[in-house]
Amino acid sequence: MKASGERRSGRRIATRVPTRMRTALGAEHSAQTRDVSSNGIFLYTESRIEAGTDVELVLILPPELTSGEKCWVCCQATVVRVEESGQEFGVAAQIRRMDLLPEVSI
Repeated sequence: MKASGERRSGRRIATRVPTRMRTALGAEHSAQTRDVSSNGIFLYTESRIEAGTDVELVLILPPELTSGEKCWVCCQATVVRVEESGQEFGVAAQIRRMDLLPEVSI
């Protein structure tokens, strides 16, 4: 176990990027990241979600977590903690799988 009860094994990068979150039941939610690591993410959403929920997250990773360039990823994750603060929820999730997505021009 890490010092002072720290359970994270990856270095967190503070970054605020819009994120699409989808539950296994197909419900979609908008979210905004607070920080990301190679195996975890903390984000804010206005939608209530329960700990233990499996989610799919689509977002752009910052260059600090990639080979130096921003890239789109799709993550399979499990919500491990939810912090309620008024109308907003802080969601900590453990990333189980991360796939790079091709860049799409609009």
